[in-house]
Amino acid sequence: MRRLRGGITVAVAAALVAGCDGLEPGGSSAGSGPDAAAGRAASPLTNADGTKPGLRALTSEADKANARKLVDELIVKGRGPKTGYERDKFGYAWMDTADGVPLARNGCDTRNDLLQLHGRDVQFRRGSDCVVVSMDLYDPYTGKDIAWKKAKATEVQIDHVVPLSYAWQMGAARWNKEKRQQLANDVLNLLPVSGSTNSAKRDSGPASWLPPNKEIRCSYAVRFAQVALKYDLAVTAADRATMSKQCQG
Repeated sequence: MRRLRGGITVAVAAALVAGCDGLEPGGSSAGSGPDAAAGRAASPLTNADGTKPGLRALTSEADKANARKLVDELIVKGRGPKTGYERDKFGYAWMDTADGVPLARNGCDTRNDLLQLHGRDVQFRRGSDCVVVSMDLYDPYTGKDIAWKKAKATEVQIDHVVPLSYAWQMGAARWNKEKRQQLANDVLNLLPVSGSTNSAKRDSGPASWLPPNKEIRCSYAVRFAQVALKYDLAVTAADRATMSKQCQG
């Protein structure tokens, strides 16, 4: 059996979500909003490497206090110029050879790894244990389920929580190519979400864009902070203030 990078087998990754409540027989949605994610979405506070599926809302006062402490650790500076930014500076899309991140070099590209990790009722192309052709996805950004098929691939896109262009302007322009490739393919910085929602986000920081699902905004701020701290990236003052505000009691 092919192993997901980081030692998670395909069977285990499927089991993380397949045994959970929330869908009716046949894969149809049993609801949307916070309850739909119950049991199949991990708290970002207990998922520091991003290898657990989903993004669960933070609701307790203790969790929100811990979230604010994390955000407070962020370094603040102004957003630099976009001069010289190109997507290829972070490696070709969904490369399997970005060393130093979870799920590296398992023979399956990053996009399909993410679909497997976060999807439910995952179906593969015949003869493949990598290429996902259908699944059900709980999208934390909208709080809705997406019954996805590869024939309409763009309905689900992989969001870089800290956008690559944003990272470029906040310091990645000075990184070597290996570190940029890591950021672009690190599961901590990646979430499969609604394609239209991802397109609306573009390269915005939290002060300019937050997930439409208000219940998840503190969790989103935590994940953004986790990525920035891991890669020693600064954020703007407006972004840090917005992130902290999402986690107020």
